[in-house]
Amino acid sequence: MPLVHAVVGSLLIAANAAAALWGYVAYRRNRPPGTAYRHLLAAAQTLVLAQATLGLILLSQGDEPGDSLHFIYGLLPLLAVAYPYALRGDDGRRNLLLFTIGSALVAALGVRAFMTGPS
Repeated sequence: MPLVHAVVGSLLIAANAAAALWGYVAYRRNRPPGTAYRHLLAAAQTLVLAQATLGLILLSQGDEPGDSLHFIYGLLPLLAVAYPYALRGDDGRRNLLLFTIGSALVAALGVRAFMTGPS
């Protein structure tokens, strides 16, 4: 199970980094990113939920992370996914920026979580 957690974590980082980059390019070009971006963003956010669930399952089985900060780097991505939904409004460009920032934060926190995981 720790291997699955690591693989999903790697996918989480890659998907959120791709969503952040794609969203940033679309934002800078002042063009809507399209349906494929929305699918990527949904997959990236779903990976966050899956990773948190796997982490809780591992914790319930007695596996401990290498560092107590790992818990924080596991919780903050959930907030980074939820917060843009709370802030979104009628301005599509602003919404794109919020979700882009959220994806970038998730990718960065994912990298940091890998650094604090079991050695």
